[in-house]
Amino acid sequence: MPPRSTLVGVDTNFLLDLAVPKDKAHDAVEIIRRRVPGVEFLVPPTVVDELSYIAQHGDSETDRTLATTALREIVAGWRFRPLDFIPVGHGIVDAVAGKLREQRLIPAKEVNDSYILAEAALANCTILITADEHIRAADPTLLSVALRSCDVGVILVRTPAEIVRQFGGRR
Repeated sequence: MPPRSTLVGVDTNFLLDLAVPKDKAHDAVEIIRRRVPGVEFLVPPTVVDELSYIAQHGDSETDRTLATTALREIVAGWRFRPLDFIPVGHGIVDAVAGKLREQRLIPAKEVNDSYILAEAALANCTILITADEHIRAADPTLLSVALRSCDVGVILVRTPAEIVRQFGGRR
């Protein structure tokens, strides 16, 4: 059997940064690909939905262009894999996301953020790359406990800059 891939989830803001392109976002991808054999980048369904919304209704032409670029490049350019879940998976995501908001790990009004985190956890991602303050503010210990109690994967939340700083050195 081939070795199991290391899965890395990506958030909407990270994909928009890749579309700019911002050096830290591209550096993070390059570092992870160089240092983690068999890594696979996954795009949760809510991220695809957010990008589609921004591409059509973004606040500015720049936002719409970046979202359109990200949607176009996800598979063809960046070789990331968009996720979808069977209906029972969507139910699990709803339950996990609800628990994250109920326990105030993610603010109640940040429904999409809770879904992105829950989707990445259900997909067994090891890391979620995001600059979103609502996701990053979740206490890592309490987040781990909450995710374990839902029988989904535990995730490390990191920004592109943190990845570059922590793992950027050559082997």
